[in-house]
Order: sequence, then C-alpha cells, then structure tokens
Amino acid sequence: MNPTKLLSYIISFVKGMIPGSYSLFIPNIALLFIFVLAGGFAETSRAQVNAEQCVTIGRNVLSMDDYMLSIQYFNQAIKAKPYLSDPYFFRGLAKLYLEDYKGAEEDCSLAIERNKYKTESYKVRGFARQYLGKDSLAVEDYKIGLQENPDDKYFLFYKGVAETELRRFSDADSTFRHLLRLYPRFDDGITARARLRMVEGDTVRALEDLDASILLAPTGVNPYLMRAELLSHKKEWSAAAADMDEAIRLQPQEPDYYLNRAYLRYNNDDYFGAMADYNYSLELRPYNAAALFNRALLRYEVRDFSRAVKDLDEVLKIEPDNFHARYNRALMLLELGEYKEALKGFDAIAKKYPRFYPAYYAMAECLHQLGDMRGAMTNVHHAEELIKKYVKNPGKFQLDRPTIASGTTNTKGLEEEPDPRDGDDREGETDIRVMERFNQLVTVSPSSTAQLSYNERIKGRVQDRDMAVEPEPDYMLSFYAPRQSLKITSNYFRELDDFNQGGYVEEKINLAPAYSHLSGVGGAGEENASQWERIFSRIEYYEGIAAEGAARPADYLALGIARSMVKNYGEAIRALDKALEKDPRFTVALMARAYARQAESAMREAEEGDSQLRRLEATRDIAAAIADYDAALELNPRLVYAWFNKGNIYYRMRDFTSAMQCYSEALRLDPEFGEAYFNRGICYFQMGNKRQAFIDLSKAGEAGVVQSYNILKRMK
Repeated sequence: MNPTKLLSYIISFVKGMIPGSYSLFIPNIALLFIFVLAGGFAETSRAQVNAEQCVTIGRNVLSMDDYMLSIQYFNQAIKAKPYLSDPYFFRGLAKLYLEDYKGAEEDCSLAIERNKYKTESYKVRGFARQYLGKDSLAVEDYKIGLQENPDDKYFLFYKGVAETELRRFSDADSTFRHLLRLYPRFDDGITARARLRMVEGDTVRALEDLDASILLAPTGVNPYLMRAELLSHKKEWSAAAADMDEAIRLQPQEPDYYLNRAYLRYNNDDYFGAMADYNYSLELRPYNAAALFNRALLRYEVRDFSRAVKDLDEVLKIEPDNFHARYNRALMLLELGEYKEALKGFDAIAKKYPRFYPAYYAMAECLHQLGDMRGAMTNVHHAEELIKKYVKNPGKFQLDRPTIASGTTNTKGLEEEPDPRDGDDREGETDIRVMERFNQLVTVSPSSTAQLSYNERIKGRVQDRDMAVEPEPDYMLSFYAPRQSLKITSNYFRELDDFNQGGYVEEKINLAPAYSHLSGVGGAGEENASQWERIFSRIEYYEGIAAEGAARPADYLALGIARSMVKNYGEAIRALDKALEKDPRFTVALMARAYARQAESAMREAEEGDSQLRRLEATRDIAAAIADYDAALELNPRLVYAWFNKGNIYYRMRDFTSAMQCYSEALRLDPEFGEAYFNRGICYFQMGNKRQAFIDLSKAGEAGVVQSYNILKRMK
C-alpha cells in the first residue's frame, strides 16, 4: 500500500475515522475486536508451572494495558519453553497494541509454526498485515481461519473490509452477503457494506445501509459519521449537521467532531455555531492547528483581525511551513495597517514560491502604502509578466499553486486558484473573495487524523478520558528512585530511612509514585529491558533465600517489593505476610502490603466479566489495605503517605468526604504536599465546590503539580 494512499475502511475502523473530507469514524468494532482477541483462548501449553504462571500473569497484566511489562512475562515463558505457542501469540497481541505491527506479524507467525490450528493467531496476524499494507496476505490469513470456522463473524467481517481495500468489489460484496445472511442484525457488518458501496459510488444503497444500521443500533456513532459525509458531498448541510449533532451526543469528548460540525455549520451560514464549535474543539485539544486555522479564517471574515492574527501565530508555531497561515496572516496585517510586517510575510512567500503572482500584487500594495511607488510598480509589472507568460505558453511557464502537504496542516490546497485569463479585477478584490479563492474552512484530513492508532483506541476503553480528572497516584515502595519532578517535598518517612541506613538488603528502597517505579516504564529499548531483567533476577535471588529457610523479614520485604514492581500482587502479599509474621511492627512492610492489597483489588475490578466472588475479593482486599495503613499509622501517626494512599482508596470508592479527611490530615502533617492539595481539590470539584477546588488546585500548582493549571483552565 502506498503510504500516502487514503486508508481503507479496516484502517478506519481501528484508527477511528472514515476516509473522506468531512467526517471522522470512531466505531465500536475496535471494542468487539479486542473482546474476540483477548477472551476465551484455550491454553495449549502443559509445561511446567513456571511457564504457565508467566503466561497467566502476562495475560492479566496485558488486560491492564501494561503492554511492556506483559511482554517481559511472555519473554520469560518463551525462555522456559520456547516450543509453546501461546507466549508468542500473546506477545504478538501486546506488540499490536504498541503499534509494532511487524513484530506482531512475526510473533503470530512463530505461534502458527508451533500450533497451526490456533485460529486466533491468523486473525491477529491478518490484522497486523492490513496495517502493513499486506492486504492480500491478510485475506489469505482470514481464509485459513474461515476453513476452520467458516461462519466466524469477525473473520468474515475483516475479510470483507480487506477486499474492499483491495478494490475486489465482487469478492467483498460476496463476503458481506454471506456475513449478513448469517448475522442479519450485525450492524457493523451493514456499515462495512455501506462503505463498500460508497467506494463503488453507489450512494443510494450506501445510504440505505446506513439507515438500516442506525435503526438496528441507534447508539452506534459510525453510521452517523458516514451519513454526514455522504450528505455533505450532496451539500445537504443541515441534514449532515444533524447527524454530527447525534455523533457528538454519543461521543461528546471527541474534539474533531466539533471541528467537522463547524465546517457544516459554516456552510449553512451559521457563523455563531461554527465559532462555538471551534472554541470548544480547542478547549478539548488546545494545540489543534486545523481548529486554530479555521477559527482564524472565520474571525477574518467577521473582521476580527487582531484575534485572527493571534490564531495564525499559534498555527505557525506548530507548523512553521504552513503557507496558508503565513499568507492569510500577511493579508490580515495588511488590513490592520501593519505594512512592514505584512511585507515580510509576502516576501517570504514569494521567495519560496517565486511564480505565485498574488504575492507580488500584495507586496505592491504594502509598498504603495509605505510610499515606495517605484517598488510597488516593479512588483505589479512582475506579477503581470508572470501572467502574460502563462497565457502565452501555460505548459512552459506554469504558475506556482502552493498547497500544504497532506498530514501537516489538515487544509486543502489551492487547487481552486482561478485562471488569470478570466479577467479578474484584482485591484478591487474584497477580503471575502480572497478568502473564498485561496482558502476554505477546512475539515480534518483523513491522512492526518488516521494517525490515531489501534493501540490508542483499545487503550481508550480503559484510559481514554480526555475530560476526566484523575487523582495523583498512590505511593509505593520501589528499588528505583522516583523520576525528577517539580515536587517540593521529599518522599521520606522515618522507618524507611532507618531501614536503608541499616543496610539490611543490598538495594536501597525508595518511596515513589506508582507510575514511576521504573525510570523507563512505558518505554522501550535496551535500558528499559535491562531494568526488568534486574527485577526478575532479584525475585529469583530472594526466592532462593526463602527456599533455603534463611530469609529474614528484610528479605521477605525485598521479595514482596520486587513482586509488586512486576504487578504480581498476590505473591507479593504472601511474601509480605511472612515478613510481618516475623516482625508484626515492621512499618515498612505494612506500607508495602497495604499498597499491594489495594493494587490487587484494582486488578480484580479491571478483569472482564461479572463475578460476585471477584467483587467480594476486591472488597476484602480494600478493607485489608485500609487496616494495614491504620496499623502503620498507629506505629507512626505522622506517616503522611499512609494518609494519602488511604485518601486515594476512598476517592476510588467515591467516598469523597472520607477522602478529603485523609488528604486534610496529610496536609496538616506536611503543608507543602502538592499531590494532597491536588487530590483534595478534585474531590471538591467532584462535590461541586468550585471555590475551594480553585484554592487547592492553585496550591498544588505552586507545589509543582503541573497539571493543576490545566484543570484550573477547564474549570474557568
């Protein structure tokens, strides 16, 4: 597949938009796909417990979206039993989420070599191959899967989508017919067939399919977006805007939806509504060049030149080579009478595009206003000479018609630049005419918005909360020091310092926010991998000491911390139990076990399915964690991090009153504890007390919690 080619419907499904000029496409099928991939796989290995345990823990970690750590577990299983299929398959799935499509394809191939009957491997490999542009090979993978499961809904679905991309319209139509004969109420299948018909140019039947899909699943956003696109092509702006209204109602946190609706409202002469949509889109995504550019053009049309220039300044900070932004900025400065600054802009354009004749007319106007009549006439003559040469021999003396590269500005090019032979009177040209001619209010370019990844969509199921306010994370014990930050206070408590000073274990134990217990967490590369290797080696070391019966409370503490760092919380708790059996007043071990218990509870709650037993176990873990923090506070009432972590437990339980009491106690002990201010502030926010929330978030910002300012801006 050519990288510049518009992506197909399958790519649209996963990346979150539909090819086309006016509408995005963020379907629910990505959720269905991950459900198919992540659930219900039969374990084929019957190897030793160690390998099976690594695969099981790796799958649990994978379900928590911690892809890098899950890969480490699968690596351990592969080292132990390289002939097993499952570790390769799940590692390939993790790589798919990380957008390593080549790695996913290779791992699935290795899984297939070891077990060619595991059909889900073909599904994941086919999906990865579609991202790599290997649509023909993807179809072959789906065919193999269909040999084993001829009526599999998703093999048929993705096969039809791939055939659409390959423009094998007859094959795609046959696949969708078979799919919808088996599953006549499969709304995503009907929507996929609508896409096929759109590509074929059969808009009538495409609309019929979209109407049917909406009737079956009125809460699915995809058909509304596709229908809005079709209606906009027909210039039915009001009807298209109504579909975008529905899409926004279903997914109100998608900034590009507002950008698209603004385009439709603009074309329907609803300038006020268009401006409102641009403003809100920029609240959701402040550095969106397309929204800034469009808002600038709209402000230009209503003659709000100063603020329009400011918007274009922001665009040029993001995209310094944006010709449209630079040209329009110069026009606006010309209107404002800032002739010298405008002249600089036009001169820069003329140097880059020496045959773009409108720049010379504009420079002539600037020079005329500055009193340089000779320079003005020189530029006018040069522009007229360019036009005469073009009229005489268009093939030899082509004029520059600069456009913006796809994916850099999300704007349309200047393809509509009129032929100078039409006899336009440029000296009397109005602002509106210039705007209509050289620029159009633009929508999101599919080639740029298609950068939204499969990984991001799946992660969005758990983590995609663009407008949500999340608390600062718990503190945990770790062998790694916390990352550098703007935080004022140090992560210190007396018992931990005494333990480190005593040199009971080789490693120094640190207290750190849970997200930063590895300096490379979430990253890649040899340094990150070696850190994981060191942790696994420490686990083996302390397990060896325990097996020999020579473990001290300090050794069990170190073992429990290492296991917590790799999210093996159940085994971490067991090690810490042993430490506390030997020393019930071991405050550091109480803190470590409390964290492991609350993390274990969070992992249970994240598991798929509705299990009363799992909920009871999670509740038990929470109660035990609170009991451990209370026990630690009995031994050390000034342990601010125990109060803070307790507050986070109550926050997650939505007991905001109890959470605020814990954060307040932490702040009584440490008035510069920025994270406690932040979390208490968002508790106030959840309870509707904006005034107090403003005070606390401001304090948190002063103490180095940078995101406080972002939340303050949203609240205002």
